[in-house]
Amino acid sequence: MVMRGRVGPADTAVAGMVDARPEGGGPVTRERRESVVGGVLRVIGLVLTVACLIGLCRFLWPQPDADAQPAGTWRQLAFVRGALDRGADVAAQDQFPEGYYFLNALYGLAWVQAGRTDPGHRVEALRESRWALARLESSQGRAVFSPRLQPAYGIFWAGWTNWLRGAILTLSGADDPEEVRRFTEASTEIAAAFDRSGTPYLQAYPGQVWPVDSTVAIASLRLHDSLFAPGYGRVVARWLEGVRSRLDPATGLMPHRVSAVDGAVVEGARATSQTMIHRFLPEIDAEFAATQYAGFRSRFLDYPLGFGPAIREYPRGNDGVGDVDSGPLIAGISLSATVVASGAARVNGDHDLAAALGSEGELLGVPLTLPGTKRYAGGLVPIADAFLVWSATARLFAAAPVTATAATVRWWWRAPWLLLLAAGALAPWTGRLARGLGWTQRRWCARPRRAVGFTP
Repeated sequence: MVMRGRVGPADTAVAGMVDARPEGGGPVTRERRESVVGGVLRVIGLVLTVACLIGLCRFLWPQPDADAQPAGTWRQLAFVRGALDRGADVAAQDQFPEGYYFLNALYGLAWVQAGRTDPGHRVEALRESRWALARLESSQGRAVFSPRLQPAYGIFWAGWTNWLRGAILTLSGADDPEEVRRFTEASTEIAAAFDRSGTPYLQAYPGQVWPVDSTVAIASLRLHDSLFAPGYGRVVARWLEGVRSRLDPATGLMPHRVSAVDGAVVEGARATSQTMIHRFLPEIDAEFAATQYAGFRSRFLDYPLGFGPAIREYPRGNDGVGDVDSGPLIAGISLSATVVASGAARVNGDHDLAAALGSEGELLGVPLTLPGTKRYAGGLVPIADAFLVWSATARLFAAAPVTATAATVRWWWRAPWLLLLAAGALAPWTGRLARGLGWTQRRWCARPRRAVGFTP
């Protein structure tokens, strides 16, 4: 039997409870969802803030002096060696024309540079650098180069390989007669190739010439003369004369690419090769190197949108596209050239620039330091780690240290980075700060009204 009549208070309360129950996506579910989303956003905000604060600490941490060893060197080298053991050099060859070669060469050279700074690691440095040299001299290390060129396998392969041979001798004290013989024979072959050439620039590949490759090879001859009885001074002097007569007319600097026939400029100065050239010119001729470095610095050093310092791929006032050497350009800046420029600055006595680029590398490279290794950008591109450690440990082998230059970077160069980091750290909490500030203002404004007896 169904009762009909007035609804009492108890019935009304029960009905209200029934109506308040969530059905599907009701209010309780929505509140829970908002709570979860808010929690996730708070975690993301906390991560961003912590990352910015860590970046700030790394950015402000003092860089080592030009003759000091960076603290993370051994961890960096350990990571690169592990990457090589996992086949990173073979993988790099699929991405870069000389990926296999460069990854091994830079690893070996960085070990020599580090070992010269810290004699306690001399034995390990000799073992690792000799291991790297063997890989350069292997069939795989020579695979992409032509044995028909003069010197054999082209000036790129011959020059860099000979430079590593000589570098190892500076560390070993030339105590291995076989190593000395190979270095002397290779130096003689390189010198003979320059003597026969009508241009100061030799071919790296058939019909293709980059002046930077010849610069490395000539530096290896200077290194030979610094270790043993001088014998290549005439070859070096002739090379310098030929270089001075074939400078890029637009910049007065050594060009990026030239004709294989007569050494005429095909492509003007670019940072990808300039930064490498300036790693080796001080080994060859201090006066010419100082003039060229000053010209490079005035034309390629930049502060895009107020940030920097950084290195343009093309001289200021010129624009161009990136390629496999420079990588993608960001506001005209080449990240690879900027990395190599830090080493060039160290050997040219440009300590302020070297320190600034080192600080930026610790910020933008997002280094991950573990008990045994240190890697940049998650270690996704090991060849970049090899360039970084080679640049960070840059040393002169054949020449005396260069006197510090008077050139500086802009005194306020840190300010844009600091503002960006501060903004990133505070951004997740601006809403809370604004609400807190508004509540405080309302309370402050309300107090005087009550204090003087105003009625609400």
